[in-house]
This record gives sequence, C-alpha cells and structure tokens, in this order.
Amino acid sequence: MGLGREEAIVGLLAEYEAFGALIRSLDAQQWEAPSCCTGWTAGDIARHVVGTATDVANGVVGTHTPEEEVAERKGRTAPDIADELDTALVTLRSLADVINDEAWNGPSPVPDLTMRQGILTLIYDLYVHNDDIRAAAGLPPAGAGLGLDASVEYLAEQLDQREWGPATLALDGMEKVDIGGGGDPVTGDPKEFVLVACGRNDPGAVGLDKTVNIYADA
Repeated sequence: MGLGREEAIVGLLAEYEAFGALIRSLDAQQWEAPSCCTGWTAGDIARHVVGTATDVANGVVGTHTPEEEVAERKGRTAPDIADELDTALVTLRSLADVINDEAWNGPSPVPDLTMRQGILTLIYDLYVHNDDIRAAAGLPPAGAGLGLDASVEYLAEQLDQREWGPATLALDGMEKVDIGGGGDPVTGDPKEFVLVACGRNDPGAVGLDKTVNIYADA
C-alpha cells in the first residue's frame, strides 16, 4: 500500500479543486452552520484549510496555527475564500511540477516531514474537512477515492508512530496494513475507520477504544 508520487500530487491538486467547488456551492446559511469542530462553523473550517494552502504556496507552512488562519479570515465570505484558494492553486500547480523523485523523498518545508509525508498530510486534512463541511451543511458525505486511500495511509502511519496496536488494518476493499508489526485484524468500512481514528465517530462502533483516536492526547 502507498500512494506514488505522481498519483499523490495529481490527487492533492484534484482534492483542492473539489474543495473550492464545495465552498462555492454553499449558501449563506450553510456557510454559518456549526460544525463538529468545536466553536467552528463550516466557513471556519474552509478558512483553516485555505489558510494552510496559502501558507504552503507562500513557503511559510506551519507558521500559523489553525486558529490564527481562521481569525485572519473572519468575515470573509465563501466566494472570497474560494478566490483565495484559486490564487494559491496557481502557485501550487507550479510547485508540483518540480517535485521529482529526489524531492519526493527529501525534506518538506515542515520540520521532520518528508515531502511525501507533507503531501499525504494535506490530502488527509482536505478529505476529513471536506466531510466535516458536508456534514455541517447537510450535504452527502465525502465518498471513496484517493482522499480516503490517503487518509487511511496517513492514519496508519500516525498510529504506528504512536505505538498503537499491534494490529492489522484489513479494511473493506483495501490492502492490509500492519501496524506495530501486525496483530489482530481491524475490519470494516475504511471511511468509518478514518472517522473513528480522527475522533469524529465513536470507536466502540468498530470494536476499538479511544486510543485509536490520534488526537486523544492532544
């Protein structure tokens, strides 16, 4: 298992484009709807995601907290935020063109992350927050695809780093992934696993406990 360089880069840009289309589709009521992210509206989630995209494009990723990203964009409408994302994407597409195999395996602008890990993190963040906004706005949930695949890969790596398990992810329609050397199988719907592992859903629903939530100690 594991997304390759070209697949991941193309997928990241596609996820950003889909996120921009989602933002533009929201009416004023949906934009202000409360979300599962405590204290944040659907619009605030978009402000965070687009703030991160802008920082990546400007070469200053990691210099603002999510809260700072949101506060800096308070009062901006959905079209304003979508326009900002469009601007960031111009630069991001150019940056994507120069990520070769050496750069892919080399360091990213974020300390302690390779370029591969950095891009995987961005796709995961996009996928989960796309789903957060959809839930808040009363829209159909995010489905399967590269965003889901990348999210499972990201979460498996995070859990391995946290020495969770040992376990083997044997999720529907996906290759098995060993965590901590492999162990008891974790089965079921991969989307449900993602929502459990990032604290959106109850881990008991898939027979796990709260330690599977990567934010449990945050």
